[in-house]
Amino acid sequence: MANVSGCELPDHLLYDVANHLWYEPIDGGLVRFGMTSIAMALADNKLFAFTPKRVGRDFEKGKSCAVIESGKWVGPARAAFAGVVTEVNEALIKRPMLAVMDPYGKGWMLIARPSEADPLAGLLAGAAMQQAYADWMRDNNFAGCPPVSQ
Repeated sequence: MANVSGCELPDHLLYDVANHLWYEPIDGGLVRFGMTSIAMALADNKLFAFTPKRVGRDFEKGKSCAVIESGKWVGPARAAFAGVVTEVNEALIKRPMLAVMDPYGKGWMLIARPSEADPLAGLLAGAAMQQAYADWMRDNNFAGCPPVSQ
């Protein structure tokens, strides 16, 4: 697992650094995705509401696939590709703090079927992701991820 200024970033995932979302290709051409630990730190480790698009609904690349309400911000989670929602994390709707406590496990947001030929193009992993996040942190005066209190 990569660690950039105290922020954990699992190596097996792909990242949209600008929107602080992670993506994981899964069986059947589907993609599971959620918010990074950095997104949660930006939200002051408080998430009050998660309102995803419903199953069967389309979303566009760069547009909202869910609305997030945190301690510091209300706004869209912007998808890295166009697709159709195939599953939503009902547990996250009921307990939004799952995204803070376990962003890469129980805190996932959606599973979607991409409608693009190469939906994960442009997402980062490994050393490129680590460097992009280090640069983003420097450019945005982001000190890193504080420990999450249980």
